Amino acid sequence: MLVTRLFPALFLALSACNSAPPPDIRFDAAEAAFIDKPGRTTIVGQAFLPDKTGHMNVRYAAGETIRLIPATSYARARLDYYFRGAKFAPAFSIPKNDPDPDYVAHTRTTKASVTGRFSFEGVPPGEYFISTQVVWKPDGAWLSEGGLIYETVTVTGAETEPVRVIVSGK
Repeated sequence: MLVTRLFPALFLALSACNSAPPPDIRFDAAEAAFIDKPGRTTIVGQAFLPDKTGHMNVRYAAGETIRLIPATSYARARLDYYFRGAKFAPAFSIPKNDPDPDYVAHTRTTKASVTGRFSFEGVPPGEYFISTQVVWKPDGAWLSEGGLIYETVTVTGAETEPVRVIVSGK
């Protein structure tokens, strides 16, 4: 009986987290055009989140899409919308909105390996965000754990070694 009373309240609380308005800024393709230029730098990294079952246990972004996003005004507004000043957004609080199709066209994607490793080759100079999700549902749980994570990386074009990045929501 208590569960049936709490469930509607929980649903309303979680729905409220997803009702924030989308970013009020327009995408400017010229601001993101640097991603389409030729580059020589490789970005390599790994994406994961700690699992609450123990401090040494992690959940990898296995098979997840990894996004390389030019750090534009629009991208910054979207990150503020999703992450609210952090680099991790819990799965249950992720707002729903559709990005500008031109924004999507000015990003690159790859798939993470089973250990969350990824790489982007031929990256031109610029500042980027690398984002993905690591979401799982523990046995017997009602809600998923994990969420969205991102990290910032800068490519100068003078790199002689790959730029290494860890995307862990920290």
